Amino acid sequence: MPLSRRDFLLGTAGLAAAAAPGLRLLAQPRFTRDPFSLGVASGYAAPDGVVLWTRLAPEPHSGGGMPRAAVEVGWEVAADEAFHRIVRRGKAAAAPRWAHSVHAEVTGLEPDRRYFYRFHAGTATSPVGRTRTAPPSGSAAGRLRFAFASCQHFEQGYYAAYRSMAREDLDLVIHLGDYIYESSWGRNHVRKHDAGEPITLEEYRNRYALYKSDADLQAAHAAFPWLVTWDDHEVRNDYANDRSQDREPPFLFLLRRAAAYQAYYEHMPLPRRMQPKGPDMRITARWDYGALARVHVVDDRQYRSHQACPRPGRGGSNVVSADDCPDLRLADRTMLGAEQERWLFEGLAGSGARWNVIAQQTLMAQVDRTPGEGLSVWTDGWDGYPRSRERLLGYLAEKRVANPLVIGGDVHMSVIADLKADFDDPKAPVVATEFTGTSITSQGLSQKILESWRADNPHVKLADSTHRGYTTIDLSAKTCVTRLRAVKSVADPESPVSTLSAWAVEDGRPGAQRIA
Repeated sequence: MPLSRRDFLLGTAGLAAAAAPGLRLLAQPRFTRDPFSLGVASGYAAPDGVVLWTRLAPEPHSGGGMPRAAVEVGWEVAADEAFHRIVRRGKAAAAPRWAHSVHAEVTGLEPDRRYFYRFHAGTATSPVGRTRTAPPSGSAAGRLRFAFASCQHFEQGYYAAYRSMAREDLDLVIHLGDYIYESSWGRNHVRKHDAGEPITLEEYRNRYALYKSDADLQAAHAAFPWLVTWDDHEVRNDYANDRSQDREPPFLFLLRRAAAYQAYYEHMPLPRRMQPKGPDMRITARWDYGALARVHVVDDRQYRSHQACPRPGRGGSNVVSADDCPDLRLADRTMLGAEQERWLFEGLAGSGARWNVIAQQTLMAQVDRTPGEGLSVWTDGWDGYPRSRERLLGYLAEKRVANPLVIGGDVHMSVIADLKADFDDPKAPVVATEFTGTSITSQGLSQKILESWRADNPHVKLADSTHRGYTTIDLSAKTCVTRLRAVKSVADPESPVSTLSAWAVEDGRPGAQRIA
């Protein structure tokens, strides 16, 4: 049934009920099970600090199993793994309002240094995590090596990709969305969700707890600092702004979005400034690595226009002929929203970095999905927002932004593409390089279908949907080297991982060239 505005406000207020003043604080809690069952994580590393995360959850799959009281949690940061040289320590209150999660914002660290960290609650001690601060602002950092990943459907495969990633020599991991899946789909499941589709806050918390109980995912979190953004499945497939694919009343969907956003915050190493306010949560971020790189982390779900020309009675994606859907090219249609678009443009224009990485969710290059005459596009990606894409790529060209790299996920395939302000002009200059990574486990389109598109999309240099895995990027002052890392089988939790191919981009020359 449709919700009134009053019902909606009452519902979102209920999410904050546990924040009432006077909540007692337990300084010495007693646990009968490990309260650090979901591991530890770090993120958003600055030259002098980092965010440290954990969540107390002795019964992670049934609400957490914690008392309706805040719990004192101690944290320590050390220069060595044995914690003989502790350099910072502090305390935080893990409150039921935020599912007893901790987001400790540590400062006073030295730049460009590796550190180790851990938490204490009562007599329990967490696993040890490893993190690294960023180089000093504007410094001539010699190298940045990071991995990016997305789309990790729990049922469709084991996380052997994360097992391999945790062993790599990396400075950073960037997750580009679909960290959880709200729904069950696909074939040949190797394990199962332990409940139906989440709608309430507790149900989303339990879904995150299921995913984060995976030891290989925990290992990747504990090995490196992360930057994160979301895509659709953290809430509901194909949602856009206040509309889901089911077209329920917006107030009803926003109530669900509020629950989903809160659970996302509770389970990620996010700074406290990103705490959600009901159904609103700003997760955009600029992250600098000396003068070598700036990463612009954007959100293409929360502020976008609704998808154009949906199927009758539905929201969400569709594949349409551009000629039959004039709404596609309306000037005011936006992928990022006007405010976020301005923020991104300002960050690009003001960047003094050698490489500018736009970390967003999906495939940006135009993909004509019907062989032969005419243009047909998938409306949930950037092809559904061509004017928004033209503004961004045109801005990169006009301002001559240094070495723009676009990374994405979502489509469950590896794509290497040249990005142009005008994809319909074969002679249009290349203004940026795109690397879209395949999924950690989620199943992709048939490779045969991708091959049928090849002739109509000459700017796409590679499109491979047959492999699962992650992508690494190695940046130096002169080159960007990208490696597509593929697992042999997602059905094997210990599957080996190999490099499918490697690509290079030279400083000042957009467009990737295959080198292996």
